[in-house]
Amino acid sequence: MTQAQNLNNGIQVRLQLQRAAFQLQVDLQLPGQGVTALFGPSGCGKTSCLRSIAGLERAQGRVSVHGEPWQDDDSGHWLPTHQRALGYVFQEASLFPHLSAQDNIRYGLRRTPAARQRVQLERLVELLGIGPLLARKPATLSGGERQRVAIARALATSPRVLLMDEPLAALDAERKAEVLPYLDQLSEQLKLPILYVSHSIDEVGRLADQVVLLQAGKVVAQGPVAELLTQLDAPLAKNLPDAQQASLLEGQVCGHDTQDHLWSLQIGSMPQLQLHWTQADAHYAQGERVRLRVLARDVSLSLMPQPGSSILNSLPAVVTAIQANSPGQVLVQLRLAPGAADDTPHLLALVSARSARLLQLAPGLLVHAQLKGVAVLR
Repeated sequence: MTQAQNLNNGIQVRLQLQRAAFQLQVDLQLPGQGVTALFGPSGCGKTSCLRSIAGLERAQGRVSVHGEPWQDDDSGHWLPTHQRALGYVFQEASLFPHLSAQDNIRYGLRRTPAARQRVQLERLVELLGIGPLLARKPATLSGGERQRVAIARALATSPRVLLMDEPLAALDAERKAEVLPYLDQLSEQLKLPILYVSHSIDEVGRLADQVVLLQAGKVVAQGPVAELLTQLDAPLAKNLPDAQQASLLEGQVCGHDTQDHLWSLQIGSMPQLQLHWTQADAHYAQGERVRLRVLARDVSLSLMPQPGSSILNSLPAVVTAIQANSPGQVLVQLRLAPGAADDTPHLLALVSARSARLLQLAPGLLVHAQLKGVAVLR
């Protein structure tokens, strides 16, 4: 794809916003599909960036979505928010209290010209599982139910991009678990780019394809989330606490042992790159793509295979980098399947400094990575 095609199929954001004690300054080329997370600590500029893209804040610069300019201060071009083909989901559902869930969604449909309508009410109801909620008023819905209706209302405008500003922040863990499965499939099912603001690395790891890391109003890192999580010199990996340092591994379901409820995942094309996990309540199709998270503290290293172990997953790997972490511990970056292509995934292991010395860990050393646990994200 040419550079011009990339620009027409993606999202360009070059903005500067000056506040009394804060300045937002971003220059981004974002993909025109998938979920891009704007991630960082509170006050870093995530919401200001999202609101500026929507035209709710009057930043200076340029915004273009799929080749359509929404803002270009060099030429004096500016589209107000209501003329931008976007959907916006806030932290709070902000539904009209006097309207039923169905009428709230129909409000979004009515404000969209017929020629631009691409999403039907029935499709939204099915996608977000809100059929039983349609006749009810917002006051009778749980927080998770209200947020699903709010997402449906935003999508009813047939947006070219969906902006989500920490849509789960106001929900407790149970309600988050209720909404997350629906968010998993939004982008893929609707072929819609999503910009997702969050300060939760768990949400980013589960939902995002790309991540933009913001600090003090500036972009300090950007790229595929699986890569940034395992780059030891990247701010994302360096600044996470030990308990959140992790790797993301994606692949295709390649097997299921019904007796032991054991699922198998093929990562890439190398036969030795298979992962196994036990999950009794799951139903995956052969070839379905699944994303797994492996915490760095759940990876141990050995110089030789360890037969007679209860650990299901032991993968050959090569050490590619080592970095001091918290006192007495080091973070080890590994590339799986030594001898395979350079694009094979990386894995992080958090081990004691003593173990690193005893094993004489160094870049280029062949090891076996033993995964004590994996978590299915999607």
